[in-house]
Amino acid sequence: MAEEAGSSRGVAIVTGAGSGIGRASALALLDAGYCVAIAGRRAEALDETVRQAGDAADRLLAVPTDVCSEASVRNLFDQTVEKFGRVDVLFNNAGMGAPAIPLEDLTVEQWQAVVDVNLTGAFLCTQAAFRVMKNQQPRGGRIINNGSISATSPRPFSAPYTATKHAITGLTKSTSLDGRRYDIACGQIDIGNAATEMTARMKNGVPQADGSIAVEPTMDVQNVARMIVHMASLPLDANVQFVTVMATKMPLIGRG
Repeated sequence: MAEEAGSSRGVAIVTGAGSGIGRASALALLDAGYCVAIAGRRAEALDETVRQAGDAADRLLAVPTDVCSEASVRNLFDQTVEKFGRVDVLFNNAGMGAPAIPLEDLTVEQWQAVVDVNLTGAFLCTQAAFRVMKNQQPRGGRIINNGSISATSPRPFSAPYTATKHAITGLTKSTSLDGRRYDIACGQIDIGNAATEMTARMKNGVPQADGSIAVEPTMDVQNVARMIVHMASLPLDANVQFVTVMATKMPLIGRG
């Protein structure tokens, strides 16, 4: 039986919520008053997110999920609706990269793994969200896609990740268009150098376009989490279509 979510600001699903941006965003949404379903492949990582939620954990639902699997995604949404009654926000955050090696040395399997998680996973979650959001009362909801800085500017040796993140921009636009009739809004957040486990290597230097290795500045991941809450909290007649949140001094604009 669904719990009464009327006293909360709504119900959100966050994928890739066992670490980094996903965990920070899920906890920020929780702090803002949302009921939150968190998804990720590793149950123990989701359990740590629940632990960090403290007293608010009663508004948290952890569902181990493989976003590449249609059945697993369906289970995520079914459990969320069963517990909380509806879905108001989906943050498509789950993602992965391939080894930073020359494009010609990548295997098809490495390419396909990134496509499956970053693109197909986002599509399957978006599709499931549409099916819930267009039929619930009140109707509608919001989908936020993690596009990454790589949705516009590649890093060296990042063809699979960059290609999928460019594709996420297309999915965002199509979702925005197709969602209008159902009061479903969709926006994209492009994140640059948020300080997480994935960006820890930047402190030791990462490859640059000119072949050099350079240390890159990072920013507090809470800057991203606050933007997710802002985007999620807008009324459905307003939308942040695209936004970039990045470390101010990261080498992106101009020549770095």
